[in-house]
Amino acid sequence: MQGADRAVVRAALDADDPLPGTVGFAGALDDGRLVRDVLGRYPIFSEPGDPAAHSPDPTDLSEPTPVPAGHLRDEDGDTRAWTLPDPEPYAESGRAVEAVRAAITDAVDGVDGAPAVAFSGGVDSSVLAARTDGPLFVGGFEDSHDVEAARSAAAALDREVRVVEFTHADIERAVPEIVAATGRSNPMDVGIALPLYLVGERAAAAGYDRLAVGQGADELLGGYAKVANPAEDDRLEADTVRGATREVVGSLPAQLERDVLALRAAGVEPVAPLLDDRVVAAALRLPAELLVDGDERKVALRRAADFLPAEIRRRDKKAVQYGSLVARELDRLARQAGFKRRMDDHVGRYIDSLVE
Repeated sequence: MQGADRAVVRAALDADDPLPGTVGFAGALDDGRLVRDVLGRYPIFSEPGDPAAHSPDPTDLSEPTPVPAGHLRDEDGDTRAWTLPDPEPYAESGRAVEAVRAAITDAVDGVDGAPAVAFSGGVDSSVLAARTDGPLFVGGFEDSHDVEAARSAAAALDREVRVVEFTHADIERAVPEIVAATGRSNPMDVGIALPLYLVGERAAAAGYDRLAVGQGADELLGGYAKVANPAEDDRLEADTVRGATREVVGSLPAQLERDVLALRAAGVEPVAPLLDDRVVAAALRLPAELLVDGDERKVALRRAADFLPAEIRRRDKKAVQYGSLVARELDRLARQAGFKRRMDDHVGRYIDSLVE
């Protein structure tokens, strides 16, 4: 069982408790059934109709089929074990912010040892950097937003940051490895996985077998611009801020599967304290105005992280594939290889050519 003891998982099943105080789990129970936590923070796969043939690594199986988040799997198929809670929001903003502060500090301070930290200079990774002792790593192409932001944030925190400067050769080498590890070759997934993979590789080469990441904060705490005006955004079905936030939380299992598999292929195990059950429970109770307020996103997190310098708490963050310039350089390489923008899915075709 990954992430938690079987006894804890069994108790969570008996109590119908989707958030039993873990950072996620997946694996086999004593009776042979497979289980995956409600947010899918760990992946587990099996052969179709044969849960006895299972692995956290899909490359071990001939036809890997993921167990859905919050489900049990046996010979008869998948059954839902838990549903994500939908509690009433906090009535008082001060109480809500204090709950988020207590949750994130307890979760981050409870991380064992000193893992390396994937550090982009935004509020999420700065929470990790400020409260852990492992080295900070940022990855990106020269002059990328993430490298510049990480350097300035590290200086504000009186920390040093190690820069992993990407090259075109890194992309050409890493893309087939990421596709093999994750089973995904679309440009969005590859563009997101590439910076994680290359930073993870460098951390592993420096002797670290774990990498702390800020995954989950954007989904849980209102980090996406689209949740601010969901009724006007055709990417969402929800028409309220809280409903839209819950909708994007539903995307976590697929995202986390990709990220975990990519980082493990790079040689490190991800540590994601902002996905701790305590953080999840506090985030689910946030009122709309503490998720987004005008142009400000992750409002409760910024107020709760009062141990950070104000300049960091105010910062916005680019998506990793853009902040690192990986998306731009993938496009450049595709065009240099003859896959022009006028072609349908030109970057995807370029990725396929690297894999072939």
